[in-house]
Amino acid sequence: MIRLSLASLRFRAAQSLATFAAVLLGCSLLTACAGLFESAIRLEAPAQRLGGAAVVIAGSAGFHLPDEEPETVPYAERPRVDPALVAQVGSIPGVGRAIPDLSFPAVVVARGRLLGTPLTGHGWESAALTPYTLGRGAEPRSAGQVVLDAALAGAAGKGPGDKMDIVVGGQPQSFTVTGVAQTRHQVDAPAIFFSAPDAKRFSPRPGMADAIGVLPAGDTSAEELARRLEGRLAADLTILTGDDRGTAEFAGITASRLPLILLSSIFGGLVLVVMTLVVSATISLTVRGRRRELALLRTGGATPRQVHRMVVAETMLVSALAALAGTPLGGLLGRSIFSLSAERGVVPPQLEFRPGIIAFAAGLLLALLIPWLAAVLAALPAARVRPIQALAEAAIPPAGVGPTRRLLAVVLAGATVILAVTTMFLDPDTASAVGGPAVLTGGVAVALVGPELLDRLVGRAAGVIGKTGGPGGVLAVINTRARATHFASVLTPLVLATAIALSNVYAQTTHDDAAVRRQVEQFQADAVITSGAGGVSAALLAQIRRTPDVAGASELVSSRGWIEKPYDSRGSDPGTLLGIDTQDKAPVLATPVTSGSLRGLTGETAALPEAQAEELGIKLGDRIRVRLGDGTPADVKVIALLDSPADQGAVVLPAGLLAPHTTAGLPSAILVRAASNQDTLVSALEKHTRAWPDIAVGDRSRLSAMFSAELGMQAWISYLLAVLAIAYAAIATVNTLAVSVLSRRREFAAQRLAGATRRQVRRMLVVEGSIVAAISVAVGTVIAAFTVLPMAIAVGSIVPTGPIWVLLAMIAAIMLIVVPVTLISARLAMRRGPMEVISSPAV
Repeated sequence: MIRLSLASLRFRAAQSLATFAAVLLGCSLLTACAGLFESAIRLEAPAQRLGGAAVVIAGSAGFHLPDEEPETVPYAERPRVDPALVAQVGSIPGVGRAIPDLSFPAVVVARGRLLGTPLTGHGWESAALTPYTLGRGAEPRSAGQVVLDAALAGAAGKGPGDKMDIVVGGQPQSFTVTGVAQTRHQVDAPAIFFSAPDAKRFSPRPGMADAIGVLPAGDTSAEELARRLEGRLAADLTILTGDDRGTAEFAGITASRLPLILLSSIFGGLVLVVMTLVVSATISLTVRGRRRELALLRTGGATPRQVHRMVVAETMLVSALAALAGTPLGGLLGRSIFSLSAERGVVPPQLEFRPGIIAFAAGLLLALLIPWLAAVLAALPAARVRPIQALAEAAIPPAGVGPTRRLLAVVLAGATVILAVTTMFLDPDTASAVGGPAVLTGGVAVALVGPELLDRLVGRAAGVIGKTGGPGGVLAVINTRARATHFASVLTPLVLATAIALSNVYAQTTHDDAAVRRQVEQFQADAVITSGAGGVSAALLAQIRRTPDVAGASELVSSRGWIEKPYDSRGSDPGTLLGIDTQDKAPVLATPVTSGSLRGLTGETAALPEAQAEELGIKLGDRIRVRLGDGTPADVKVIALLDSPADQGAVVLPAGLLAPHTTAGLPSAILVRAASNQDTLVSALEKHTRAWPDIAVGDRSRLSAMFSAELGMQAWISYLLAVLAIAYAAIATVNTLAVSVLSRRREFAAQRLAGATRRQVRRMLVVEGSIVAAISVAVGTVIAAFTVLPMAIAVGSIVPTGPIWVLLAMIAAIMLIVVPVTLISARLAMRRGPMEVISSPAV
């Protein structure tokens, strides 16, 4: 039977190609997801500027969640270390030199524009950690002197002795270039080295360093040096060697682990479910199309076991070839997705995509396991059915499904409803996690009862289709209902693609729009000022306050952190920390104060949402401990309670307290209140800030854009999932639809012998495909609604928000998938004459 199955493959090229394509793409996507997941676990970012240090000592790896399982959550900002450790580290045997490293916002101004990225300022002492060496000039020794790296000096056209403007700490200042430094290995980020006095003055958090680089003495290895340091230093410090040193150099490396894990896990789960349904549908369609052949084998003496083994062997031969081809393709696909993620800011560009043997093995094994299970299950009915029954069912396959599938579909449909109802009563962040699986449970439920569902829906719409489609429409209705089992294989991937795409996009846009609206509603601002140099300075704020028509202005600092004592139980999802200045007569915070006053929001004080304070048992005047974004604990006094929900509000702190504990160490924006004429405020501010490089002034909409940019990463992931879902559905639909049409050659030949023309047959097929496409969009939209509508209710929007073009594009994509494939397959199916087809033994 095995040799028979191998010999017969060449007579079923279309069916084999369909299975091959489904497994190939599925294996590629699974391997790509596994590679992304493994890269997130490895988190390798080879050090560049710190590449000359054998060991790097960084701050705490993250917040150890109290009262929970031992778990560490990365901080939102860069944790820092005490430079006093330099002396202690230097006394450890094997240490040649310990050097503190510090980064702060500093951008060169050349020809009226900014060159480089904000975090490029460093102390000259840390140049030895690369190492940089002076190619020209001398090192900076006093205030006002800098050394540029060779790339930046070339771009700016500056050399030793030249004067140049540098925006440092958000403020433009003039410096003298004393030298140009160069390094032997690649350093992507430009570097500006300042003298020791200036480095201390510009430090975001005076008295602290970003990290400490350790150079070994003699031939001491990095591993041995790390072991000695671990035995002497505090447990909360992080000792890094090899590629792990990059996590101390590049901001956001550690924090990118969770988004990358979420991307790979969510996408991998979707691919696994979709691939299972698509491959199962493709293989089932192929087996059903061979029922007459299999029945003839049974009448010829083949046992059910032999028939079953033959079907499984054929499927696994094609699947094995597809999986072997899809595994390396998955590596390329994963690298492409990773690169796109880096371009969109989901992961830092310095993080490397490094899948290992585990990722490739996982993708290969899953890609083989799924078609094997599908073939085993699909071949069972074909092998066990009586030959006479199989011959009858090959002519008119039944639309009904078994009681087990029907019961399981009811259970999954009930789970979909339960998930939707539960989502309505959850907070927005939890609702996103709970509501998402409703798409999968709903999609699987439809796939289980697809033939019956298609038969009933087409039956209800038969009158309308018959009137609009004419005789071809009537025949299309009859064929669709008679071949509901075949068309259900087309219905399943289209429904899944529609549901996944619409739910991902509209649930995300609804969540993000509500989140941005809540954030913006906290403030009353007539103008917003931002800077491209890493933040805004106190000098700019003072100038804004002196501008006519300005009633008040405040810095805005945004970060993430926890209330540690009493613990707020936010776990891996830290709350929002906002830093503002409330000393002006026209405050920018719009949230009503229920008790206390914001006038005293200075020093170590805080304002909390009243609902959150009640949950934690905090009263006005109590002192609480807040774990700031860089891991620093701050004991603050609660001086005001705000009228904002506990799950949507933010802990409000003085901007001067929060800003030094961010990576840049500067406020991100200035919010301005108008004294009288709001219409002329923006133009007046633009005039008074013209001397400041790369300062942008806008109205309140700029505030929305700022908060939207922070949420753009998750939105981009949703769009990516939607595109990939459509792509996989397109491949699956092309497979199943082509196989379904090509298997009907004899039927088309009989119609043509009865007088039908090729054009009439093609029109009938287009109507059939359009029916399935319309039902797919409708059912997929209904399934997506079980995620999107509860999300809208959970965030308080009631009505979902998002661009209508996504729905229109989805409808257009489905039609562009179905109609061209139908026409091309019909052309191939009717290429030969009717009599030749009828008389052919294998068609």
